[in-house]
Amino acid sequence: MENNKVAISMEQQFGEVIDIILQHKGRASRAVNNELLFTAWYVGGYVSAKLKSEEWGSKVVTQLSEYIRSQRPDIKGYSRRSIYNMVMFYDEYSSETFCATVEKYLNLEFVRPTTAQIEASQPTQETAVIVQTASAQLVQPTSGQMPQILELTTLSNHIEILCRCKSTEERMFYILYANKEHLSFKEMQRCISNQTYTALLSSKDNMSKGLLNAYPNAPIMFKDTLFVDFLNLPKKHSESKLRKGLVEHMKQFILELGKDFIFMDQEYRLNIGASTFKADLLFFHRGLQALVAVELKKTKFHPRDLGQLEFYLEALDRDVKRSNENPSIGIILCPEADKVVVEYAISRSMSPTMIAEYKRILIPQERMQQQLNEFCNLFLDKD
Repeated sequence: MENNKVAISMEQQFGEVIDIILQHKGRASRAVNNELLFTAWYVGGYVSAKLKSEEWGSKVVTQLSEYIRSQRPDIKGYSRRSIYNMVMFYDEYSSETFCATVEKYLNLEFVRPTTAQIEASQPTQETAVIVQTASAQLVQPTSGQMPQILELTTLSNHIEILCRCKSTEERMFYILYANKEHLSFKEMQRCISNQTYTALLSSKDNMSKGLLNAYPNAPIMFKDTLFVDFLNLPKKHSESKLRKGLVEHMKQFILELGKDFIFMDQEYRLNIGASTFKADLLFFHRGLQALVAVELKKTKFHPRDLGQLEFYLEALDRDVKRSNENPSIGIILCPEADKVVVEYAISRSMSPTMIAEYKRILIPQERMQQQLNEFCNLFLDKD
């Protein structure tokens, strides 16, 4: 008995050591990322000033790239295209339009400049200043210091966002979303391709009163459109093929749902009375601390589908949900849903349910302003 206590105590202490390692590893990773951002910011600002003053032409940028490669072959990542990406990074994110958008939806803290460790003094010259350090002289722009919001994701993600997103609101959203979901570069590419911005922030008429009452932030946490192109499904397919494909490609499906979803089981057995029923897919949502049942349909949404889902939610809440967890959530995933039929079906439903589609829907951008504001408020309150 005494030996068991000692073993448990040692495991706890070892766990604390791991926590320390991970904490400082994360800090080191963020520090490296920030310095890469600062480098791109100051190089981009310097070159931008030269180009805008017409002191340099486009050929000079090519010559600069070749000079760096010949004089310092150990310094990588400064091709002509990369340098122009840095100029774009500086020009777009130092603009009054971007900073005003960030301040509007978030607060002044995210607009305030971040000071690099290499910065020794405030610039005083009109275009640039030489800052002395122990090892080198660094040329920095006098204006447009880097806003803190840019620290939330990587340079490669920023370049992808800048190249593929046109509005400042959309760019800001993906910066925040990349931080919230810890998106890699490839994951960011997919989120933009699959229009996560529109899928999350569009007005939602597919959620029951029960879901909205129990989870007020549901409209900005659940997508109404999911993309399953990675399954290569034929036009005619069975629910079984859809389910098996999603399970086999669960990593991609989790990216569609959101990384707070934890997959628990497929065809989850619910024993009720003398009968056994099976929920297609069962997840646990870490942020909401709730079970989430996903029912798959190969045909257009029918009101009877909702009754089946509510029956499963009742069983989950009675027999599976733990006392510290919130009410279970149900999602019907179908290829098509008539909005009027959905509105009638969920109008009196007090169960936390929603209907989502697995097909592409283009949504006008102007309808997303209010939802973007709510998403930013949720981001600010996450701590």
